[in-house]
Amino acid sequence: MRLTCPYLGDEVELTPERERHIQERHPDLLPNYSRHIGDTLAAPDQVRRSARLGNARLFSRWFEDIIGGKHVVVAVVSEVAPRRHWVVTA
Repeated sequence: MRLTCPYLGDEVELTPERERHIQERHPDLLPNYSRHIGDTLAAPDQVRRSARLGNARLFSRWFEDIIGGKHVVVAVVSEVAPRRHWVVTA
């Protein structure tokens, strides 16, 4: 799946393997709120660099409709050559 990310000026890839990873570790997010991952990348409240991975950014956004209100944080790794952005977790 490819998701639009204006902040990066590019698309972000969410592979089936990463989607399974998120679903296993965060069943409160997937599959019921899968659109919120794309919404977070499209219009984040905040973007910051990851302290763990130097080539990753953390996109976060608050959603009132998830369990009475919850932040969704999407970690995106960016590679230079070849140019690629992909979701590592959420």
